Amino acid sequence: MEIKTILEQYNRSKLTIATLGSHSALDICAGAKKLGFRSLVISQIGREKTYADYYKTAGEEGCVDEVLVLEKFSDVITEGVQKQLQKKNAIFVPHRSFQVYLNFDYDAIENKFEVPIFGTRSLLKIEERGVEPNQYDLLKEAEIRIPHLFKKAEDIDRPVMVKVLEKERGFERAFFIVSSPREYKQKSEELLSENVVTQEALQSATIEEFIMGVQVNLNYFYSPVRERLEFMGPDMRRQTNIEGFLRLPASLQEEAKKYARPQFEEAGHIAVTLLESTLEDVFRVGERFVAASQKLYPPGIIGPFALQAFILPGPPKKEFVVFDVSPRMPGSPGIRFTPYTEYLWGRSVSMGERIAMEVKEAVESQKLQQLLT
Repeated sequence: MEIKTILEQYNRSKLTIATLGSHSALDICAGAKKLGFRSLVISQIGREKTYADYYKTAGEEGCVDEVLVLEKFSDVITEGVQKQLQKKNAIFVPHRSFQVYLNFDYDAIENKFEVPIFGTRSLLKIEERGVEPNQYDLLKEAEIRIPHLFKKAEDIDRPVMVKVLEKERGFERAFFIVSSPREYKQKSEELLSENVVTQEALQSATIEEFIMGVQVNLNYFYSPVRERLEFMGPDMRRQTNIEGFLRLPASLQEEAKKYARPQFEEAGHIAVTLLESTLEDVFRVGERFVAASQKLYPPGIIGPFALQAFILPGPPKKEFVVFDVSPRMPGSPGIRFTPYTEYLWGRSVSMGERIAMEVKEAVESQKLQQLLT
């Protein structure tokens, strides 16, 4: 059934904002509640207490109205669960965990999940480097600078970051930095012997230039209703256990490697600010990416997305180099603690609230179909 047909059956005065219970679900739910929508979290057994107990709606408290507990997250794709969501007039907001817990089955996401999705569902797969066109193709189309990519390890002639999927957790990547083919071979053999990665995963690993700059996530919202791009604010990742290594003196870092392997696994985020002189470039990069997405994956970006970038020093001036794209809800609820939404709206606006604001305005202006795929 087409999403348009499903949406025609919805009671638009009783919409529910739904999402998976992970990643940024509370941000989405709090925003929904603030704008008068019902909120629903889909969880799995053993993962539901955060939503069903600690942040459950109780009078004026809490933000989660309802929790749908499944045996496993991937059951969200079953016909029975989809029917329940349709009966609740649900609009589903995807985040990275949606892709992860569906085992990156983008055929199922695009063709079998018959619930209106806020955003362009066909864009979700560009996070995977193996699809075409992928995020690198969009960035090149947008004429946004990216790190130099190496097709094979033998070509390495400078420091590079190698990104390879872990064996045990296929959704997490093992990162390592090397500067020559010899170092690549040595580090790869080490990870293979430790059973961290597989030879197959190494063959499809991304090898990209290691950029010496400030890392920052640029978080945006593209509004089809207002036909404009908004900068929601920047943040930085906190990663374990690399932060522990970096706090050690250089003389102790090699000693510490005997006991633990440096990892870049995400542990949280920090809200940050940028020099005001860089904001025109921030918008220029975002606007170019939106235009490229509209060309390669029409209707293009809808709502939230993030460009992960490094800021390089001049001369002639600082420059953004984008190394990763999140074409959906970012994972940092702390974005609201940057000043950029207040500059626009006169108050701090979270990403979850901005989604709900867009849905409400679209309902009132009869443009809801423009937000959903």
